[in-house]
Amino acid sequence: MNKAIQNGDYLFMKVYDYVLHRIKRKEWKEHEKIPSVRQLASEMNVHRLTVLKAYQLLKQHDKVYVKDKAGYFVQSNVTKNLEYLDLDNPIVSAYVQKNHLSEIHQSPVSYHFSQALIDPNLLPNHYFSDYVKKVFDLYPKVLATYSTVQGDLELRETLTQYFINQYKTHLGADDLLITSGSQQAIHLIAQTFIKPGDVVLFERPSYSAAIDIFRAQGAQIITVDIHPDGYDLEQVELYIKQYKPRLFYLNPTFHNPTGYTVSVEQRKKLVELAEQYRCLLIEDDAYHDIYFDHAPPPPIYTYDTTGTVIYIRSFCKYISPGLRIAAVICQSSSLMNSLLAVKSLADNGSPLLNQKIFLHYFSSLRLQQHLEKIRIALQIRKEIMEKELAVTDWKWISPKGGLNLWVQLPDKLPTELLLTKSIEQSISFVPGQVCDPLKQLSSWIRLSYSYANEKQLSEGVKRFVAVAQSLSK
Repeated sequence: MNKAIQNGDYLFMKVYDYVLHRIKRKEWKEHEKIPSVRQLASEMNVHRLTVLKAYQLLKQHDKVYVKDKAGYFVQSNVTKNLEYLDLDNPIVSAYVQKNHLSEIHQSPVSYHFSQALIDPNLLPNHYFSDYVKKVFDLYPKVLATYSTVQGDLELRETLTQYFINQYKTHLGADDLLITSGSQQAIHLIAQTFIKPGDVVLFERPSYSAAIDIFRAQGAQIITVDIHPDGYDLEQVELYIKQYKPRLFYLNPTFHNPTGYTVSVEQRKKLVELAEQYRCLLIEDDAYHDIYFDHAPPPPIYTYDTTGTVIYIRSFCKYISPGLRIAAVICQSSSLMNSLLAVKSLADNGSPLLNQKIFLHYFSSLRLQQHLEKIRIALQIRKEIMEKELAVTDWKWISPKGGLNLWVQLPDKLPTELLLTKSIEQSISFVPGQVCDPLKQLSSWIRLSYSYANEKQLSEGVKRFVAVAQSLSK
């Protein structure tokens, strides 16, 4: 069994967080009795002492109170006070920390190694002005109407044909949903399929925004380590059988943050397990076209024959982040209808103008030329970062694509202090804890080589190494 699951502090934290989430959502209202220690221990499959410990801390933090021989009750005005939680206490919230990713991104630094975005100077900015004019000529009323909730039909048909040509799989335009970026797609999936207390399976480490989205929805996250050669599939099957997760969120191609890519054999086996145990696979594929030597294996969804995979393909990062275009492939009509219902409440359809601009650029020869250039530029940037890091004894596996290096530092180097000192020197990076659902990968960091230009990369990494070496001494 996963050591983290056995860890009492981790279970205690999860119980605390779960109860707090139910109170915040007003599922348990003021002065309402919450489940007994015995009842919640049974529901969450933990020891009664674990629940008792969480309840006692909730009482200490004035979130609940006790009536003699009657049990625990929700304190009055508790929801008003939740926004003033002690953010330094990891028990209060496992996912709100001083080094939270959004705060790191907001730091006004010169060397952005925390941004998994592409240098704006590498993007086709000038070309887009041509396509904007073309769109207004072709669709003079484009700003006077909404898109359909599912997305512009012309764009969905174009993308459908693209996926059919690429992977030789059966697909229809009704199997596609256009969202405002992949993060919205993840949010819609969490809202649609997850209720508080549901178990979801996650890679460890993983995409930090996805962790936060599912946690905010009240999910209980069970983790599976990802390695350079993929997963321990025996562990995956054991956890699916044992915990019966609603879904498994995974990023198997140039994984964020590690850069690892899962083999074809494992992709096929994952589909078999998902079908056998009725567990949805949520395949997030943001970097599929950003490869250096060889194209990656076909997506997991291409091996799916029963509609157990929901595939998210983002095009934002390497075309235009500002357009916020992603496609969701869902070949189960019932699941798609559920997603559409939630999407209609979210925004009633992604902006039509963005979809039309993207459509005409995506269909052009310029896109293929752009992709070839951007792969070369990013590989050069990766090599510059690796060259500057080579003077250290740090460890990493050179990725075959994507935007990040996943780097292991010496244990004696404190990551939080390194982040503080780096920001003082106008350098940002992502501590491993931010990418870890269990918040324990303290000796790992994510360095993105895609946002800074070549000169900034060389200068910034040298400065970063100097900061780290000064702390080591």
